[in-house]
Amino acid sequence: MVIDTQRRRATVDDLYRVEGKAELVRGQVVREPPTGFGPSRSSGDIYLSLRQHERISGGGVAVSDNCAFLVDLPDRQSFSPDASWFTGPTTGMKFLEGAPDFAAEVRSEHDYGPAAERRLASKRTEYFAAGTKVVWDVDLVGEYTIRVYRSDQPDLPTVYRRGEVAEAEPAVPGWRMAVDELFD
Repeated sequence: MVIDTQRRRATVDDLYRVEGKAELVRGQVVREPPTGFGPSRSSGDIYLSLRQHERISGGGVAVSDNCAFLVDLPDRQSFSPDASWFTGPTTGMKFLEGAPDFAAEVRSEHDYGPAAERRLASKRTEYFAAGTKVVWDVDLVGEYTIRVYRSDQPDLPTVYRRGEVAEAEPAVPGWRMAVDELFD
């Protein structure tokens, strides 16, 4: 994560001018570095599964990586999850307004260690404060798990491992995805 240091508070207009993935956090544009093959492929797999669910069930829209969601929190003005589900009004070429109902955060190689854990926990808290119902923390190292955090029990994730099928209830009703699909 690279924070652009600026003398003035960054705005949504500044975010529109950024090339690549970025979020507005604490009045600063926070750029996200490009990710490697594994995280990119896994976030794409989540999006494709959500898109198929959208086509079959409706009730929301699947959103792929790099779409900004504008929110109004004291220390955060936007999110850009790796994959997500949104039930609010769509905005054409503009950023979406409001938090996603479901957000998938796929860890990149630098998303490990104590500082990263604190940053990810803080971001989940902000997602829930903005109205997100479910956040996936997809771990591609070690046990290959999906931790499913829900706004009503933010400190008690449901953990899914290889051989199991994960879900995002109540944010994406009826949607399921085999954990193994993320780790091939």
